[in-house]
Amino acid sequence: MNHAELSDAVAASLDLSKADGRKAVDAVFAAIADAAAKGDEVSVNGFGKFKVKATPAREGRNPSTGATIQIKAAKKLTFGPAKAVKDRLNG
Repeated sequence: MNHAELSDAVAASLDLSKADGRKAVDAVFAAIADAAAKGDEVSVNGFGKFKVKATPAREGRNPSTGATIQIKAAKKLTFGPAKAVKDRLNG
């Protein structure tokens, strides 16, 4: 499912226009991104948690040359599904 399909599904579910469905989806994603940029955790009951994790600087290898390279420390956004979502996925 891509962004347009998700927006259409939200619009159909809430009896909105496609444009309003797209605005709703964009607003949710913007709110999650803003909270993550602040380092906050976003928890959605029955769905899961979005958390920011820090990855330390480390050494890696260039796969084409085999040369050692330095990989910078970074932050990444992770998602942990709620039990209800896990149960739905696994039947």
